[in-house]
Amino acid sequence: MQTKDIMTTPVVSVAPETGVSDVARLLLERHVSAVPVIDSAGRLVGMVSEGDFLRRAEDGSHRHGSWWLRLFAGSGENAADYVKTHGRSAADVMTRDVVTVTEDMPAGDVAHLLETKRIKRVPVLRNGKVVGIVSRADLLRGLAAQRHAPADTASIEDETIRKQILEEIRTADWAPTYGVSVVVVDGIVQFWGVVDSHEQGEALRVAAGNVPGVKGVELNVSSIPAYGMWT
Repeated sequence: MQTKDIMTTPVVSVAPETGVSDVARLLLERHVSAVPVIDSAGRLVGMVSEGDFLRRAEDGSHRHGSWWLRLFAGSGENAADYVKTHGRSAADVMTRDVVTVTEDMPAGDVAHLLETKRIKRVPVLRNGKVVGIVSRADLLRGLAAQRHAPADTASIEDETIRKQILEEIRTADWAPTYGVSVVVVDGIVQFWGVVDSHEQGEALRVAAGNVPGVKGVELNVSSIPAYGMWT
């Protein structure tokens, strides 16, 4: 199984100039722990995660650390820390050194990367552009989907089915806005993620069922309205 077989798409992203409060709201609404920052040319320039917000000083709880550690840090590091904790845009608070993967990377290698780098998710690049996100949850879903399939990689037919489903979702006016993970193993389609309504989940089921070669559809989605977090 490769990255392309389990990655979540479409990708929820922000622009460098997106305000910090808007980024925080997006993380809550979309139920994700990080979002890529993509510039006007479509290039990945950073990632903003929950960890970046833990350093914020807006609530008055920011700890400056001991005075002797600040002496060794130097003015440059202290200035960078100030930008991180007081900046008002995604570009100010984002992590710039982003770990990425390719579509053809084996899932096992991605799991090892997440573990060694101690991160929860990585952007998937194609020709320098972000085409998906792979998280720890996506890896677990892939393993769960393969519980009855001994093959290490998805078949060509499974890959074709998945591409058709993703294209149908991409062009549909009812498509989920959160990003849905689609895993296909031996003709069985599994949907994972968050939808706005029960009806949206049923639309996913019908869309997959209409694709030739599909033997069954499993919905593993939660129905949480976009406004639910703010009521």
